[in-house]
Amino acid sequence: MVVTKKLLVDMLLKYINRTIDLPSLIDWAEEMIREAEFEEEDFEIIRDILARIGLADVREFGLTWDDCYDYLHRLGYDVKIELLEAK
Repeated sequence: MVVTKKLLVDMLLKYINRTIDLPSLIDWAEEMIREAEFEEEDFEIIRDILARIGLADVREFGLTWDDCYDYLHRLGYDVKIELLEAK
């Protein structure tokens, strides 16, 4: 598997939208660090973000909304929040 910026963005969005939980995101990031190849042109950004996500289960690191916002911005996206009424 090749990890691309798009794939990493999709996983962060799944986490933000609560489609996956933090332990699942951490497990995925750790597996990608061990097993996957990274898109060459964005190797350093992808590797850095995956490594930081992989450490999110350590209390001193965690994963905050600000972290997700910064990661998405580094990956080339601006974040816009849309609020939907709960049903």
